[in-house]
Amino acid sequence: MAAALTIDDGESPEKMRERVITENPVVVVSLRSCCMCHAMKTLLSTVGVKAAVIELEETEARSAGRNMLSETAPAVGSPVLFIGGEVVGGIERLMAMHLSGRLVPRLQEVGAIFEK
Repeated sequence: MAAALTIDDGESPEKMRERVITENPVVVVSLRSCCMCHAMKTLLSTVGVKAAVIELEETEARSAGRNMLSETAPAVGSPVLFIGGEVVGGIERLMAMHLSGRLVPRLQEVGAIFEK
């Protein structure tokens, strides 16, 4: 089970994002208005993952969250997936892992889902 989210008044948004990514087996950095972000969260939920989600507003993504999104995804509107603290990438990478049969074993490896 994912750790409870705590907020430290002295913690910057960037530090909080880093902490959430390292403390949770699966994290999705998402924009509220992004349909691909919704598709990513839906696919993860379908395979049994309760991902931690960092929801960014469009303005946040363009300012504070821009570095995280631009370094890991092809466009600001794309979701970014982290598994086991490592960046996987956007929806295309998630779909490729899923279709090749590598997604579920990786999620089991990090403790995000258990074998049925």
